[in-house]
Amino acid sequence: MAFEASLEMTEGGIAKVTLVGELDGSNAADFRTTVEEAASKNCKRLVLMLGGLDYIASAGIRVLVFARQKMGGGVEIFAISPTPQVNETIEMTGMHYSLRVLPEYDAAVVETF
Repeated sequence: MAFEASLEMTEGGIAKVTLVGELDGSNAADFRTTVEEAASKNCKRLVLMLGGLDYIASAGIRVLVFARQKMGGGVEIFAISPTPQVNETIEMTGMHYSLRVLPEYDAAVVETF
């Protein structure tokens, strides 16, 4: 499945990035560009919608590390609805310590500052 990364900004300063397909070395630069765009908009939260992401390779994990560094400590990053395979990779790499993983989008959690 082809990879897609799309960015939507909410009025409240939340950057929602929807990832679909397989994230690997051949397309990680697209994800990185989307993260850079979100960071340039001075978002308060970065929300990664992962329900449509079937696979994440080490190159995708590197972009998650980059996102954590680029956003800085004041921006919370959420991983929403990761598939079991993607969630396992997030946990095995320790990224779950840098992201808040939620089984579904919860406005009461994500949109409360």
